[in-house]
Amino acid sequence: MTLRASAAAAVLAATALLGPAPQAGAAPAPQPVPQPEAATAEHRAAAERAAAAPDTLATLSRFFAREGKVSLTAAQPRIEGGAVPVHHLSPDFVAGRAGAPVARLEFLASRAVSADGQQAALWTARTENGWQVVNIATGDDEFRYARLGAEKLPGGTVFREPQIDAWYVAAGGRVLPLDEDGVRAVGAGGTTLGAYRERVVGAYGDKLPGSPYAERGAAGGFAGPGAVPAAGGSLGAVAGAGVLVLGALGVAALRRSRRPGLRA
Repeated sequence: MTLRASAAAAVLAATALLGPAPQAGAAPAPQPVPQPEAATAEHRAAAERAAAAPDTLATLSRFFAREGKVSLTAAQPRIEGGAVPVHHLSPDFVAGRAGAPVARLEFLASRAVSADGQQAALWTARTENGWQVVNIATGDDEFRYARLGAEKLPGGTVFREPQIDAWYVAAGGRVLPLDEDGVRAVGAGGTTLGAYRERVVGAYGDKLPGSPYAERGAAGGFAGPGAVPAAGGSLGAVAGAGVLVLGALGVAALRRSRRPGLRA
């Protein structure tokens, strides 16, 4: 499977797990568009409105109640704090394009909390219909690593290398690891930006869009820009717990498991 599963596959998974949705008024799933290079205040505000919308909160109630940890009516989900940008390793950086940053914006994340203390991240991306929630993932990775990165390298770019589920922060020509996967990849003391590029080029340079590897649909290849993050693909799935895919036909609570992925 390619790095990001298609929105259509996400909708099909939702339908299979929760049953068919009413046909009346059904609309096609929103199509993704390329994400902006940076999240502006306007983008954050739009993402936060989408996260706090009544339909989103209703979906969150189902998400938090999916395993019987809390009842649907008792979940009472709330959104805490503002939306944070989430970056992933950029295929342009791997391709060696001049001036390409190490990471690109993939989505904005908002923290959701249930009445019983469960936490989840709402992934909000720009679609043809504006900023919309496209995934709900259990846990607080997006917020925890944003905080750790700011502490380790203030002003740096926190990003994830999804193929190995590693988190880093980059600034001033340095790349520092934020988790155990990152330490295994670049060492506890980190590495230079140039050395990091050499590593990812060696690991993924033949797996970029248009390569035979990517065209075969093998896991780990880079998808084209603007694909909606979704469960099942390396770039769209965060390893560790559960993910809920939002689609026009329903919602699906899916388990996420750690994969060996592609390592240098």
